[in-house]
Amino acid sequence: MKLWDKGINIDKKIEQFTVGNDREIDLHIAKYDVLASIAHAKMLHTINILTAQELQQLLTGLDALLVQIENNTFVIEDHFEDVHSKIEYELTQQYGDVGKKIHTARSRNDQVLVALHLYYKDSLLEITSLTKSFFNTLIQLANTHKEALLPGYTHLQVAMPSSFGLWFSAYAELLIDDLYLVNAALKVVDQNPLGSAAGYGSSFPIDRDFTTKELHFATLKYNVVAAQMSRGKSERTLSMALGSLANTLARFAMDICLYMSQNFDFISFPDALTTGSSIMPHKKNPDVFELIRGKCNKIQALQTEMLLITNNLPSGYHRDYQLLKENMLQALESMKEILVVFNYAIQQVIVKDIDLNANKYQYLFTVDNMNTLVENGMPFREAYQKIGNEVTSGTYIPDRSKKHSHIGSMGNLCLERIQQKMENS
Repeated sequence: MKLWDKGINIDKKIEQFTVGNDREIDLHIAKYDVLASIAHAKMLHTINILTAQELQQLLTGLDALLVQIENNTFVIEDHFEDVHSKIEYELTQQYGDVGKKIHTARSRNDQVLVALHLYYKDSLLEITSLTKSFFNTLIQLANTHKEALLPGYTHLQVAMPSSFGLWFSAYAELLIDDLYLVNAALKVVDQNPLGSAAGYGSSFPIDRDFTTKELHFATLKYNVVAAQMSRGKSERTLSMALGSLANTLARFAMDICLYMSQNFDFISFPDALTTGSSIMPHKKNPDVFELIRGKCNKIQALQTEMLLITNNLPSGYHRDYQLLKENMLQALESMKEILVVFNYAIQQVIVKDIDLNANKYQYLFTVDNMNTLVENGMPFREAYQKIGNEVTSGTYIPDRSKKHSHIGSMGNLCLERIQQKMENS
């Protein structure tokens, strides 16, 4: 069944190519198509397109489909083009002509759009919640390990003393920046496109404010052409926000892989979280973090795909938009999974005691030693040159006696301010 079927046969090869795997993808938005259909039916009743009895029949049928979807028993068979045709068919089978009325004053275009917007909204809200949980875990780890010293690196060269508290809370604070973009994306998709039909509105006296309130959208997309043009623009905005969050997570995962290696040996994880080698019996591989890194990098590539598919398309609907769904939905589902697994794994991190007296860390203290000279009255430039000359000549002997209590106190201040920032975001 096709919503656009006029009794004309279509070449099977063409049909297979144009439908693709929409049936499988549409299972993600089936729930939202039903919810939008419920709101649409109620609106049709308010403008006297549906009688009270017809409305009740449709609501009963749609509620039954919603139960099937929630129980994972809802199936879109091969003879249906998509979820929309399947739902209308089921209503028509049960209620005859009443089922055929559900499509009044809407097009498959705005039907897809509203279902996607509802799905995007729920997904972004879930991602926001998962990100905040991850943030709280990092803040807790930062507080626990705020006094544990960690060598700082620039250019992968030993730089200055830092702490695990600063490391954990650094990524926590970056998550706040990512949530700014996620919230912006949420604002973009939190606009009701239902009623825009094929992109040029409907001659029926529809009440778009009614469906906006019924579906809990913050506002509606007033201009019907703009509503249709939001297809693609929403996905570009979403992919940008997801890419930002993925970048933070990928970099954190990379740090973890680096710090777990024997050359650094700063952290470890329980054996149950690592994998072995088929040939090297000593291996404890950080596969979970490598996969997080790879999956996040894949998500970061999504924005380019969304841009190239939609770049320079004229106004109105184009079938190119169908190609946006699969990888966009996959990215959202993948991000949810990444946040759950990352949060679960990082809670089990084992922070090791690092021997900063080891010879490889001798230059870690040059700045502290230089600052001591400055505190004792030597001009900064002279102190800098003195320590630099000692390093160059091989006569530098690090003074490790200086306490690094400022790192812990700096961590306290950071944690307090970062938590305030999250609360205000």
